[in-house]
Amino acid sequence: MSELEALSPATATAPADEGRVEPPVALYVHVPFCVSRCPYCDFVVYAGADARGPRAQTGRLYDALTRELALRADALDARFGSDRPPLRSVFFGGGTPSLIPGERLVELLDAIRARFGLAPDAEVTLEANPSPDERGDLAAFRAAGTTRLSLGAQSLDAAELRGLGRRHSPGDVWAAVAEARAAGFKSLSLDLLYDVPGQALASWERTLRSALEMAPDHLSLYALTLDDPGAEGLTGDGGDHLPATAGALTWRERARRSQSDDRAADQYQLAFDLLAADGWRGYEISNWARLGHESRHNLAYWERRPYEAVGPGAHAFDGVVRRWNAARLDRYLAALVPRQGSPALPPGGAERVDGATAVGERLILALRLDRGISAAQATEPPFGELRDWAEDSGLLERVEIEGEPRLRLTVRGRLLSNELFARLV
Repeated sequence: MSELEALSPATATAPADEGRVEPPVALYVHVPFCVSRCPYCDFVVYAGADARGPRAQTGRLYDALTRELALRADALDARFGSDRPPLRSVFFGGGTPSLIPGERLVELLDAIRARFGLAPDAEVTLEANPSPDERGDLAAFRAAGTTRLSLGAQSLDAAELRGLGRRHSPGDVWAAVAEARAAGFKSLSLDLLYDVPGQALASWERTLRSALEMAPDHLSLYALTLDDPGAEGLTGDGGDHLPATAGALTWRERARRSQSDDRAADQYQLAFDLLAADGWRGYEISNWARLGHESRHNLAYWERRPYEAVGPGAHAFDGVVRRWNAARLDRYLAALVPRQGSPALPPGGAERVDGATAVGERLILALRLDRGISAAQATEPPFGELRDWAEDSGLLERVEIEGEPRLRLTVRGRLLSNELFARLV
């Protein structure tokens, strides 16, 4: 019996406090290749010869993804039947998924439609880098069935981009946006970083205003985080992260010394005020959208809905059990495209989320959203004991949404959310 089989119930039931096992509403596909690896990046990424050239592993990876999709679908069929509801969203993340040839993306989406089903209005997102040799064939991606493009702009300041190790210029972002619109993308998102080394408040404001001039539909604004996955015990044969290189760790240590919590708070406040004044909805702590352009895929995570995942380092959740694939590409490929024998599911791990953890997760994820939690939830353990402290500290505010009294984070609460969340787990 596999680790996952031992942890997963045989039927779609579980204790009420743990949740309910259900078929996925979303699918994440991890494409781990990049032309080069940025020194701050902690995602599962393989660059250089693995990604391009005669020794590239890309072809085997696309074959492996297709086989893992089939094996995961087989398991879902056995568990829930083949007539389960179709997926509401698919997200191709990375890495740099825009390195995929258009015909390979068609193959993957065809496999997803055939085995998982796609709702008629499903959101299909593909991440892309803006540089000309990384953004890929946007017209082919749109024709294949992607509906949403997420561009990793990170900054619109040339010096900051160089300092971050990015390969594109601000002009490349403008060109990529124009090309995406010409290809027919009606939903376009930009990722931006703040608390970047050397980033003054004024340069952050210029980046934001330039981004608004591009007229995207969605913005993801993330504080630069500089961790060491090895020190956190996330690497190793079964780990879902890769070890950082010595050069990356040196870069992070140097960059960390130039970061400032106070500056990051000022930058977040500036973004919050600027985007609110321009009519954007800050629907999640780090995400803003024009009406109707909220990321349905990421909302599935924040609403704690079940999702499937394939690819090295990818995570899945069935409502009770959290599962992950190991990050190592060689082991992933050896399992799914073996030189001999039949394909098998890749190595990884799984854990059952106990009742107390599930309750804490639901509260934390709900509080990340601008709808917050219901007044009834705010009186129940473990939140009831924290409510008065959080309100007195200016972290929570009472609001009425669609006639229902609710509690949600204030701007100060968003900035200090980790302090509150730590008390819920």
